Order: sequence, then structure tokens, then C-alpha cells
Amino acid sequence: MMSSRRPFGVHRRARTPREQPLIARPPAGARPAAPRARRRRPAVIRVHDVSKTYEVGQIKVRALRGVSLRIERGDFVAIMGRSGSGKSTLMNILGCLDAPTSGRYEIDGTDVSQMDEDDLADLRNRKIGFIFQNFNLVARTSAIANVELPLAYAGVGREERRARAADALASMGMANRLRHQPSELSGGQQQRVAVARAIVTNPSLILADEPTGNLDSRSTEDVLAIFARLNAEGRTVVLITHEPDVAAQARRVIRLSDGEIVEDERLLGLRDPLPSARRLKSGHTSAAAHIAETKR
Repeated sequence: MMSSRRPFGVHRRARTPREQPLIARPPAGARPAAPRARRRRPAVIRVHDVSKTYEVGQIKVRALRGVSLRIERGDFVAIMGRSGSGKSTLMNILGCLDAPTSGRYEIDGTDVSQMDEDDLADLRNRKIGFIFQNFNLVARTSAIANVELPLAYAGVGREERRARAADALASMGMANRLRHQPSELSGGQQQRVAVARAIVTNPSLILADEPTGNLDSRSTEDVLAIFARLNAEGRTVVLITHEPDVAAQARRVIRLSDGEIVEDERLLGLRDPLPSARRLKSGHTSAAAHIAETKR
């Protein structure tokens, strides 16, 4: 067997010295270079200079006037305002249910104005879960059939959608009400079914329009606790409400008046835990004052 060792007396070829060191070392006393910044993910919602004008006969109604806002992924935002302030119009635009007259709306970095109706319907079904004040459940239809509807529209097979709907209802504490119709459920239970329907497609964004408006205080607390849990799971929650104590459960409160943002208040940091929903009040205190009291 031949040896791999070089024979004695045979010299190695002289190596040309490197002009630059293999690993560059900073001069003594120099500060280390700053790490390269990570590429920032696009905001889940970005509204830029959006206006909306409705024509009622010969009268033009400006529902939104140059609204701009950015909502980060995983935030919990409450939008407040009196009747006619433009908050429901803004919610419809955020949910791709209506188009602005001017301005630009992006969801996950995509300009929705470039989408056709089929793509918009697909986006709403996959990315957005809607919850409404009046529940919008189909009458004389079981809870599980109501929750299955978004999956049916998405073309999911019957067995899979039935299993996923049952799991969503169970996560809302409604496992023993699968066959009940809306008329057989309380307001709080109907809203739980509506929330189950909103999350059954596993959306990243929850849009809730006055979801506690028809609920008593106990049911309101239960529903807000559910929203807090969904947010803790990583979903972005945008909640429209006229109740300061409900808005105080969010991390950020945006106030609209006459179609314009008049206040944008950050109550908690993006990663801060949400306050307990068990200390709701019916007084007309501001959201900031209420959350300050809950921290005591």
C-alpha cells in the first residue's frame, strides 16, 4: 500500500501570500458594524388618503375624507365614532365590501384596487373573518350549518367542512349546541356561532362591526375574552364600537368624526398583554381613563 505522505526532501511549492486576509478584522478600538436590518413585513392594513363619496340623488355625501392609517400584524384596534362618522364605511372598505372613491387600500402589501371581483371574493374568504352586530345567521338553519357556509363557498368537501365547523364551535364553548337554530340560542350564544363562522377558514384578520351592541354585559365580557384569545393566537383584530369600555380592551383606539381621523391613541404596546374584560363599566369615560383604572 502506497503511503500518502510526501517523500522526505521534496519541498512544497511556495504559496503566494494573500493580498487580503481571509477574515477581515476591524482595527483596534473600532466599533463593530451594525447588523443588516431585517426586511420589514408589510402591514396587514395600509390605507392611504382614502375618500368615499356617496351620491344620493343630487346630493353628494362625503363619508370619508382623506383617511390614512396603518395597522400592524397582530394588533388589536378599536375604531370609535358617532353615528355618521364614517366608521362603518371604513369597515366596509377594510373588508373589501366597498371600494373607495379615491385613495389606495393595501392588505398584506397588495393593492386591492388591482383585483377583480373573483379575486376579492377569494381574499375575503381566505384572509378576513367578519362579525356583525346582528349576527347575520341564517334562520331555521343549525349552528353547525351556519358555520360551514364559508367553507362551502371555498369548495371544501362535506366531511372536512363538517369536522372543521364542529371544532370551531367547540372552541367557542358551543359543542353542545351544534344542532340548535338561531331562534333557540341566546344573543351571546348567537354571537359565539358568528365568531366560529368567522374563524373557521383560519383568517389572519378579524373585522367586527359593533359585535357587542346587542349583548348584555356578561355576554359582552365573554365575547371580548374570545377576541383577546384570537388576538393572542396571532390574528389581527379590528373592532368598531361606540362603547368606551369596550374600546378600552384594545391596544389602540382610533376616533373618527365627519369622515376624518381626529384621534389615534396607542393604549398598549403591540406585544403587551390585553387588559382583563371582567371589569367593564357602563359609564361614559374615555378609553384611556378606563384602561388606566384597570391597571390599578
